[in-house]
Amino acid sequence: MKAIVAVDKKWGIGKKNDLLFHLPEDMKYFKEKTLNKVVVMGSNTLKSFPNGNPLKNRTNIVLFPGGEKREDCIVVDSLDELKAELKKYPADDVYIIGGAMFYKTMLPYCTEVLATKVDADGCAEVFYENLDENPKWTCVSESAPVETNGYTIRFTVYQNSDVQEF
Repeated sequence: MKAIVAVDKKWGIGKKNDLLFHLPEDMKYFKEKTLNKVVVMGSNTLKSFPNGNPLKNRTNIVLFPGGEKREDCIVVDSLDELKAELKKYPADDVYIIGGAMFYKTMLPYCTEVLATKVDADGCAEVFYENLDENPKWTCVSESAPVETNGYTIRFTVYQNSDVQEF
């Protein structure tokens, strides 16, 4: 299982249940990585999508305790239910996509984090764990700088040396 996230200079990821920046190149990267895969999120992330609709051409799994079951995505009530659901898919096809609390909960179980780093301060209210300061995580690749919508971004991949079993 992997996580995919865009972070600012301070590892900020959002404010007011929205993204910090509009980054067309990052959206393209996100789509490329997750298309026809499994995206897993908390309920607020689903609510933040246009009209609260799941992402197209992906299996959407939402951890939403007490949440209403839906036809357009898989809603699970607990981490145990999520664990059982995820066993149905190849681990390499599963991407954790937010929000902040869900990222924090699932990070120990991820083998990789695909982090798009934005060279700017987005004045975030919620943050991702700073993987550069976590000895279990190593940056194994970093792209050349990419300009998108007035921002400089880099696509990085971090690997976890101490993956926990989910």
